[in-house]
Amino acid sequence: MKHSLFFISGIALMLFTACAESNQSDSETFAERVEYAIALHGGAGVISRDIDPEIKQQYVDSLAEALELGRSMLADGADALDVVEQVVRLLEDNPLYNAGRGAVMTNAETFELDASIMDGRNLAAGAVAGVTTVKNPITLARHVMENSRHVLFAGEGAERFADGAGVERVEQSWFYTERRHQQLIRARERDEVTLDHDDSAQSMNPYQAIDDNKYGTVGVAVLDRNGNLAAGTSTGGMTNKRFGRVGDSPIVGAGTYANNKSCAISSTGTGEEFIRHAVAFQICAIMEYTGASLNEAARIVIHDKLQPGDGGIIGVSHTGEIAMIFNSRGMFRGAADSNGRFEVAIWDENEAEASR
Repeated sequence: MKHSLFFISGIALMLFTACAESNQSDSETFAERVEYAIALHGGAGVISRDIDPEIKQQYVDSLAEALELGRSMLADGADALDVVEQVVRLLEDNPLYNAGRGAVMTNAETFELDASIMDGRNLAAGAVAGVTTVKNPITLARHVMENSRHVLFAGEGAERFADGAGVERVEQSWFYTERRHQQLIRARERDEVTLDHDDSAQSMNPYQAIDDNKYGTVGVAVLDRNGNLAAGTSTGGMTNKRFGRVGDSPIVGAGTYANNKSCAISSTGTGEEFIRHAVAFQICAIMEYTGASLNEAARIVIHDKLQPGDGGIIGVSHTGEIAMIFNSRGMFRGAADSNGRFEVAIWDENEAEASR
């Protein structure tokens, strides 16, 4: 009996110690958390450092504008999903980016747009692919998530769903920009679909060092004051792509993923590779199953699983940790949180173009 009591007492002591250590760990983690955080991107790729200074400043200013919108909404207590949708909409409306207005053109000189959004609270998600008349595809993706029993609508089906969703519709001409048309002409001349380097000395386009070397997608990841995560991604795809091609942006688990247990991720890069490696989900899974930090998990996937130049991700963890990891020469990106962080950058990870 005495031995039994000693054994039980030993077990109780072990459980008490484990609980105390767990509580201490939880307290330390909680102490490190921020109240809210946001990360965003405007595409990754071979972004030349020789771009026109005025054009570079336009990108820096537009990223800062989008970041400030998200930061201010979060500071006011906005829901993570609302922040993701509104910030992505702002980027979709900006012709600098390959999403919404300013989207790249298909081989047939048309526009086919993709987007997805995900709620980390319950893994609810919505996506659309190949839409042609929806001004803001991210909003239609949210309608799919909240007002249908499905996750992904594509092509004609997505357009028909949009008919009843009440989203704003536009003519294809709304998405047109002359520089995207010139980009298509160059891609046709090279018979290329990927956004490879164009070193033609004949072009006078100041955007060419960006346009022909950049995988232009926009995306946002958010942690709100209630501890909820959300992410969204939107794109026009790839210049000179064939009819019906779909990349990773509308694929939940590849281009977008959010889970309150781990993180929220938005990807940008070579869509086929991000699909093959389930990049967004894999990062979250590594965190959940191994206890790795967001940056550790992202580096494993981006640098060890993908090939150099494939692209990158932005993400926010459930504790407010921010990651902006890429293996290309650059990625338009920004990050802000409740502790005062506010920065945008283009090239290497430690080089901030604007911060305060």
